[in-house]
Amino acid sequence: MAELSLPYILFLAGVDAVNPCAIAVLALILINILISEPQKSRKVLLAGLAFTFAIYVTYFLYGLIIIQVFKAAVEIIAGIQVYLYRILGVAAIILGLLNIKDYFSYRPGGIATEMPMFLRPKVKKLISAATSVRGAFVIGIFVTLFLLPCTIGPYVIAGGMLSLIDFMATIPWLLIYNLVFVLPMVAITIAVYIGFTTVENVSGWKDRNIRYLHLIAGIIMFLLGVAMLFGLIY
Repeated sequence: MAELSLPYILFLAGVDAVNPCAIAVLALILINILISEPQKSRKVLLAGLAFTFAIYVTYFLYGLIIIQVFKAAVEIIAGIQVYLYRILGVAAIILGLLNIKDYFSYRPGGIATEMPMFLRPKVKKLISAATSVRGAFVIGIFVTLFLLPCTIGPYVIAGGMLSLIDFMATIPWLLIYNLVFVLPMVAITIAVYIGFTTVENVSGWKDRNIRYLHLIAGIIMFLLGVAMLFGLIY
């Protein structure tokens, strides 16, 4: 346990947290609630938190599955554990370069960095059904399947790192990872509720800064990958 450092998990979770996909989906949920009942700001708060909680729970379960898959792979492929960190390091470098590429040459729906374009109409149609707190929670569970293509990268790398420790010991790490992952969603929901900002402003900020979000995520992932590849971290 001592070999696994909290900053590495926080870095990966932070990269996941600034992913434009999750912010965009939350904005769509809040807009849909506001359109259906514009006077009920409390409903916006509860729906946003319900959606976020659904994401938290579902992603936690995904994390357990990812870790188990890595543990099974280590058992099946003899000797892979020795090289697992370096394999994950290469994956992190590739993911980092893809995000950096999106800064210099941005196109919506980038491979492994954003939700594919063909999935977006399906997500919008699904979200349009969320007009209640309960609906936001249920939609949050289903939407995670569509978010996976653009958020799974850092999570897989974190899962690979966690697979090297005892399974029960991974649970606190997953709880921390997913808490960091959903913090921006919680902050946005509360900010909209108290009137500090509007959903339109949040969506506009995301659109204006999407290239910089990719750049920050890309640099972090690239440096972390290099450190893992050359054995600078364990």
